[in-house]
Amino acid sequence: MGHLTDQMTVVTGGSRGIGAAIVRRLVAAGARTVIAGGSAEAAHALVAELGDEKTCRYVAHDVASEESWNALVAQVLADYGRIDGLVNNAGIYRPGDDLLSTATSNFDDHYRVNQLGVFLGMRAVAAPMVEAGRGSIVNVASIASHRAYPNQIGYSTSKWAVRGMTKCAAVELGRHGVRVNSVHPGFIDTSMLDVISDEFNDAAIAATPFGRRGEPAEIADAVCFLISPESRFVTGAELVVDGGLAA
Repeated sequence: MGHLTDQMTVVTGGSRGIGAAIVRRLVAAGARTVIAGGSAEAAHALVAELGDEKTCRYVAHDVASEESWNALVAQVLADYGRIDGLVNNAGIYRPGDDLLSTATSNFDDHYRVNQLGVFLGMRAVAAPMVEAGRGSIVNVASIASHRAYPNQIGYSTSKWAVRGMTKCAAVELGRHGVRVNSVHPGFIDTSMLDVISDEFNDAAIAATPFGRRGEPAEIADAVCFLISPESRFVTGAELVVDGGLAA
């Protein structure tokens, strides 16, 4: 469990749901972890659960702000001297209407958090990682970047973009020893799915070979693998964790 001892990781949106599970998994593996953004109350409760701020701490952060990313990276480097891993987990899921009726604001909200936030995060940590000659970035995408669902064009578009950006960054940063991979969760048992109807949820479970929703910890295990040296020859990869839904 200590294979990430002394590693410095940053997790966006790490206060609840999948993000909190990722933080728990990284800390269990020995990593010092910064929870960047999300609910301050939930994040402080998670920090208290995991020990103290030497192991895990919360920093207020806006993933869609270039200035906030610059400040976050500067603070982490000043406090820890390095950034070994970044998990771009923060995201929103707001199913709307069909193509003809989707509001521009819905499309833009998904773009700013799910797509622009990932771009800014990768760009912000790339320089210190390249200088160090090592680093691992994991972008949390979605099964919606592999198959289409109705009334989700804003969300799906943003997650398809994450899939493409991951590969572009992997090609560019690989020669510097920096790896970039993506994880694609299926239907995971978190409050994010509370916005979908029971009918849609039942249909998704029925279409999943395992016949159930996934657990946040199952996504966290996949992320931890890609952050760790155990995946040292893996970059530009798409790790689908969906119970076979996209098979």
